Amino acid sequence: MPLELTPKGKESSRKLIRRFSRAIRQTGILKRAKAIRFWQRPLSRTKKKTAALRKLEMKKKYENEL
Repeated sequence: MPLELTPKGKESSRKLIRRFSRAIRQTGILKRAKAIRFWQRPLSRTKKKTAALRKLEMKKKYENEL
C-alpha cells in the first residue's frame, strides 16, 4: 500500500516533508525495509559458543597486556 500525502493549503515543503517522515515512521515501512536489508542468517549454537569463548580470550589477553 503506497503512502500518499498532498499539501494542505499553503503548507510549506519542509512541513510536508516532516509530515511525510512522521507518517513513514508510524506505518513502520522503514523499519521493515531495514530489517530485510540487513537480515543475517541465525548462527548455530556451537558458533555462538565459540564466538563467545573467543571474545573472552581476547578480553583476558588485552587485560594481561595492560
